[in-house]
Amino acid sequence: MTNNSRTSAVSKQEPKALITEGLRFGRFPITAVQPVVEGGTFPAKAVVGETLVVGATSFREGHDQLGVSAVLFDPSGSERQRVRLAPPRGSRGLGTDRWEGLLTPADTGNWTFVIEAWHDRYGTWHHNAEVKIGAGVDVDLMLAEGAALLSEAADDSTRAWDDQETLRAAVAGLSDESLPVERRLAAGFSPEVTAVIDRQPIRELVTVSEPYPLLVERALAGRGSWYEFFPRSEGAVHDAATGEWTSGTFRTAAKRLDAVAAMGFDIIYMPPIHPIGTQHRKGPNNTLIAGPQDPGSPWAIGGKEGGHDAIHPDLGTIDDFAAFVWRAGELGLEVALDLALQASPDHPWVQSHPEWFTTRVDGTIAYAENPPKKYQDIFPINFDNDPEGLSNEILRIVLHWVGHGVKIFRVDNPHTKPVWFWEWLIGKVNEQHPEVVFLAEAFTRPAMMHALGRAGFQQSYTYFTWRNTKEELEEYFQEVSHVSPAYFRPNFFVNTPDILTEYLQFGGPAAFRIRATLAATASPTWGVYAGFELYEHVARPGAEENIDNEKFEYKSRNWDAAAASGRTLAPYLTRLNEIRRAHPALGDLQNLTVHQSTDSSTVVYSKHKTLPDGTKDTLIIVVNVDSHSTREGTVNLDLAALELDPENLTRNGGFMVDDLLSGESWEWGESNYVRLDPHVEPAHILNIRR
Repeated sequence: MTNNSRTSAVSKQEPKALITEGLRFGRFPITAVQPVVEGGTFPAKAVVGETLVVGATSFREGHDQLGVSAVLFDPSGSERQRVRLAPPRGSRGLGTDRWEGLLTPADTGNWTFVIEAWHDRYGTWHHNAEVKIGAGVDVDLMLAEGAALLSEAADDSTRAWDDQETLRAAVAGLSDESLPVERRLAAGFSPEVTAVIDRQPIRELVTVSEPYPLLVERALAGRGSWYEFFPRSEGAVHDAATGEWTSGTFRTAAKRLDAVAAMGFDIIYMPPIHPIGTQHRKGPNNTLIAGPQDPGSPWAIGGKEGGHDAIHPDLGTIDDFAAFVWRAGELGLEVALDLALQASPDHPWVQSHPEWFTTRVDGTIAYAENPPKKYQDIFPINFDNDPEGLSNEILRIVLHWVGHGVKIFRVDNPHTKPVWFWEWLIGKVNEQHPEVVFLAEAFTRPAMMHALGRAGFQQSYTYFTWRNTKEELEEYFQEVSHVSPAYFRPNFFVNTPDILTEYLQFGGPAAFRIRATLAATASPTWGVYAGFELYEHVARPGAEENIDNEKFEYKSRNWDAAAASGRTLAPYLTRLNEIRRAHPALGDLQNLTVHQSTDSSTVVYSKHKTLPDGTKDTLIIVVNVDSHSTREGTVNLDLAALELDPENLTRNGGFMVDDLLSGESWEWGESNYVRLDPHVEPAHILNIRR
């Protein structure tokens, strides 16, 4: 820890002495600071308005009281927020010397924060006076010391005049020998005095940590609702007489945007929109032979029409794409494109830059494999032969689409490329365009997923897709909200073109409601792939993906007929997104608290946020994750996590909650009976009435 001089004017800095030069510890040790990534090598992540848990372990010798604060500095170096830290609530803070508090950056940019530890002069006197005077020891001395301390504080010209007067009145009370000892002591202990000291502590021997970096990005870097669709399917027409398909276009796909926006989604994400190769093109359900009408996989990028900077001619022109982006923006949607760094055998790169691929001993270019899976229609790229040339070409492509209005990229399989490349690419792009967001589609080992987050990916797909039991969900929610949020932002997609879990295959409509509720409330960022709202659940035999998969063929969905028959989850998704927008607590990551329930299939958690104006927003989410059976039991709440105020309590000492899904209201307390029928409503989203 450094002996940094950055501190408030009202504090006495720790003494400078030649003997302390070069030492790692200052006057008071400050260790285990959070949020810090790799000792500050990488910045911790935040988004505008996000409430961050900041903490440190700090302690001192002896029995005097220690104060610990966190100070937040904006990109210009100006102090923007200062909060006093406190031990964590409950047993987690007992005897650990751990201190925590909350900071909220207000704007984008490269912020910093420091931890300050200091001798708490008032706290030390308060403790000693309470103990000694209570025991009849050094009574006059303790009163005199309190009067001297508060008199010194009252003379501090940086304090408000009203605060100075409050302290002077306390000095008079402490010094008035005509009063009983209890009244004299009460003058120094009064709520008015403690409020003055809380606003501006009396600090001495201030130790300041080194500054730690905090990258604050725009809201959609860490918040938002994603909707994925294939533009070629939106408006696609099937001729029953000939069996031929006519592809949808950007113009026809734009007509679907109104419905997506009406459901409350923020981002419309499209798989690759580029020309598709013909060599080894895959047919329906990933068959090896494609017919003349089979469109192929959009991820087999490249053909005679061009590569990653070209548009598939069936979808339209660059002007059609611009019109699509414009219409999305008009409806409050941002367009996310797929960045898939691979090539079909027909990609222009194969001829112009064969060194960007891996050549086998027989002279052929290696196609993609994930044994036992084979992707004969795709050549993976190789960064080791010409890293500079390949990297610069990819940078050019990304900036090309940024120039056409794309500010969000969903990156396909980033874990199959070197991590250094992503650090370089995202850094280069964000240097010019800090608003650009990258989502990692990396379903792989935790070390790689976390490294990609450190390298710059603003968010990532997660293991949430396969966490279905109560125990699995509680453990994973705890991990993503409290262990890894400084570098790993989870996007809870409920399904993808590649992933249709057994839970959705066999759980019935209730399973879809359950997964949507969990995703939309447990993570600030979540997403669905089109067809989820129609309960599409039939898998291709032997695979964890939809039969007649849209990756390999057109799919025409009758949205209007589904709505008319009532077989659509769209109204429920709409309600979830309405709740998300109305409740800021759901926009933060670190504020999730898991609560207890006596039922083995009932998950309970809360999200709490105190807004800058002091308003408190608290939701309690209760979900039955058994999609087949009614479950009942008792929910036991950690009341401290709800931050209830006296005015929130009823005559019975409980509090009122309103179910944002059903509209019902109840009086709740520490323990509450819950019964959830998944075929009626598998969840409560309860808003604490303030």
